[in-house]
Amino acid sequence: MHDAVEVILAKRDGGELSDSQIDWVIDAYTRGDVADEQMSALAMAILLNGMGRREIARWTAAMIASGERMDFSTLSRPTADKHSTGGVGDKITLPLAPLVAACGVAVPQLSGRGLGHTGGTLDKLEAIPGWRASLSNEEMFDQLEAVGAVICAAGDGLAPADKKLYALRDVTGTVEAIPLIASSIMSKKIAEGTGSLVLDVKVGTGAFMKDLEKARELARTMVGLGTDAGVHTVALLTDMSTPLGRTAGNAIEVAESVEVLAGGGPADVVELTLALAREMLAGAGRSDVDPAEKLADGSAMDVWRTMIRAQGGDPDAAMKQARESHVVSAPSTGVLTRLDAMAVGMAAWRLGAGRAKQGAAVQDGAGVLWHARPGDEVTEGEPLFTLLTDEPERFERALASLDGGFDIAAPGTTYQATPLVLDRIG
Repeated sequence: MHDAVEVILAKRDGGELSDSQIDWVIDAYTRGDVADEQMSALAMAILLNGMGRREIARWTAAMIASGERMDFSTLSRPTADKHSTGGVGDKITLPLAPLVAACGVAVPQLSGRGLGHTGGTLDKLEAIPGWRASLSNEEMFDQLEAVGAVICAAGDGLAPADKKLYALRDVTGTVEAIPLIASSIMSKKIAEGTGSLVLDVKVGTGAFMKDLEKARELARTMVGLGTDAGVHTVALLTDMSTPLGRTAGNAIEVAESVEVLAGGGPADVVELTLALAREMLAGAGRSDVDPAEKLADGSAMDVWRTMIRAQGGDPDAAMKQARESHVVSAPSTGVLTRLDAMAVGMAAWRLGAGRAKQGAAVQDGAGVLWHARPGDEVTEGEPLFTLLTDEPERFERALASLDGGFDIAAPGTTYQATPLVLDRIG
């Protein structure tokens, strides 16, 4: 039998936790026998001293064991899922899930809500009138069989230890611990029961991981956890220095996703959607299908409409629009050479598109539109950003977020773009 202080001291002093210590502490914390302040101390010790691959694998397994595991093996098609570590304008899940489903692979996409400057997939979809995020396991299974794609909230039964620990990390300065990030993401994804998994690990100013080497370490750790658990896992490291597409918000990102499904949309969103789709299809054994064709022929859009309807949403309904808008004009003529993802994300958050604490409401119509991307020529006095909100008193703080968030160089300056996909691990 173990006790919390013994486990904390072992990690505080740089030791490795045994399998039985890990199993005990996760179980006892889930049951409430280990107090939050004790788990906080252990999380800090893990942040400072790290964990080996065996420890992280066992920690992840213990979190999975704290709840139920889903099983999609009886579906008539293979399953693949994608997880993004979060970014600005990252609406990729919305076109990606129906696109992969249109290629014959089922996508059980359990998604979350946004916190801080990164938007949540469920918040975006809830801007569609009538759409609901909560499904029972039976409803989810039936929709996967009938439609091929589902985007919904993870039920309370999946990795309940993670839900508790996630909230604790958020308020104790231990969010950055790579073993805890990796086990948090992978415990949910492995418990979800997907056959293959593609991780989109964001790198750059608007990402959780600012540094490429740290992002690589996280990606390698997660790919190792998935592989050890028998899930075909691959990670793409993708650039999040510039926000994706031309919108950050909820309703406006849904509209942009629909443009992609209609065969248009911003080039970077299309590129990343297709890159992730190809990885998901390869992982599920369907490399023979070209996802670009399914965007072009309208079949991905058909799945989107069916998927939205299946969850009570009206794909034809008019989206809520913000009551107030404010245009930011370009201060000079030249070439936009930098658009900082964090600045844009913070502006969207301050306009009401995100939340400062869990459970707070978000505005469907709030957000930021940018009218140029790095490499584009801009003209003094022409619109550079449009800010949207229901509460005009929010404009001032949003404008402060954008201050210093972009650079305009002299006309004719050559712009060297960063590749969107920086690396592949797996």
